[in-house]
Amino acid sequence: MPRVTLQTLESAPAEARPFLENALKNSGFVPNLLAVLANAPAALETYVTVSGLNAKASLSLPEREVVQLVAATTHGCAFCVAGHTAVATNKAKLPTEVIEALRARGELPDARYEALAEFTSQVIATRGNVADADYVAFRAAGFGEAQALEVILGVSLATLCNFANSFARTPLNPELERYRWDAADA
Repeated sequence: MPRVTLQTLESAPAEARPFLENALKNSGFVPNLLAVLANAPAALETYVTVSGLNAKASLSLPEREVVQLVAATTHGCAFCVAGHTAVATNKAKLPTEVIEALRARGELPDARYEALAEFTSQVIATRGNVADADYVAFRAAGFGEAQALEVILGVSLATLCNFANSFARTPLNPELERYRWDAADA
């Protein structure tokens, strides 16, 4: 049972409605995360704005989805794991074995993605105070200073979503059901 009202286009505060309308237009449904965030229009606007900025990062869409899936599994956000599995599968076209390894919190079969996932994990675990050796390994995989900061950007976006969903106990939309994830599976 959700802890927070799932707003609809009709019930949402006026400031939140344009964001929900845009989501409906783009996805064909309003993700329950947005229905939750609509209770605080500033939180919803922050999510949409930071998502847009994150999309401009030099990290590719598949790389950004690695960051999002690492954060969601680390934070135990089943809603975000499902949502980002859908994006990773359908838009980012990440290989199935990479997605499965991310969902299981296992080692990735791609060295570059593994370095990115490990660096993301360390950013979260150390609150950004990543050990020099971990940063060197990240750099050795071909990432630079900009990408290190973009990982932090991605983690900040994920933190808003993951924590909001955990707090709200956001139910999974039927459209995401086939991507369902349980922390016990990881």
